[in-house]
Amino acid sequence: MATYNKRGYKQKKQVEAEISSEDEIINAEDSTTAEVFNSLDEGANKAEEFVEKNQKYIFIIIGVVALVVLGYIGYNQFVAKPQQAEAMNDMYLSQTYFNEAVAATGSAKDSLFNLSLKGNNGKLGMLDVANEYGSTDAGNLAHYYAGMAYLNTKKYKEAVEHLTQFESEDEVLAPLSKGAIGDAFAQLNQKEDALDYYKQAYKLRTNDYTTPTYMYKAGIMALDLGKTDEAISLFEQLKNDYPNATESSNVDVFLGKAQAMKN
Repeated sequence: MATYNKRGYKQKKQVEAEISSEDEIINAEDSTTAEVFNSLDEGANKAEEFVEKNQKYIFIIIGVVALVVLGYIGYNQFVAKPQQAEAMNDMYLSQTYFNEAVAATGSAKDSLFNLSLKGNNGKLGMLDVANEYGSTDAGNLAHYYAGMAYLNTKKYKEAVEHLTQFESEDEVLAPLSKGAIGDAFAQLNQKEDALDYYKQAYKLRTNDYTTPTYMYKAGIMALDLGKTDEAISLFEQLKNDYPNATESSNVDVFLGKAQAMKN
């Protein structure tokens, strides 16, 4: 009787061999898995031992971190915010004097700036606010007002002192404060310092108000210092980038002067 192998038919020995091979793979996988778990157990045991051995120091570190976080939150909530509100209230009258001084003329101008600086009617002036609330936003702003008041009353060293303490990310106030320091140094005949701060002022922010103003002043100061190449570069940049700015209306005069000095 003829015999034949069916498709997919496997003899007994072949099947047993395959089963044995699969068992070996499974056993190897089980062994690997066991090794992994053993390794994890060992790592966990070491971690537990470390914690047990150093738990005193760990709790101290956790406690310190917690105290720092809670202290920061408490300071902001119960110290910084009330101080800020109190400072803003105290400087309100001084701000009013400052704004009136900007619009005033003649001797009244200086008198109002002085009232802004020193206060009146029991209210603090900008100098007092800056000293007593220096860590608050209001105290920081008081340095700006004080510096500008001193600049307008021709006390240039005092202006520099306060304006250099003012910090801001504001689009206009930040470059204005740098430019005002430049103005103070210019009046003190410290021309190199003036040029440096004018350059800081126009580079600090890019806008149609402060950028052309201080680029123009930087150009004139560079020209005054005999730095003709720098002056030409500044005047040409001003003319090209800000053609509609007020400063650009007469920049050709200074540009021509700079070019003539170079030749």
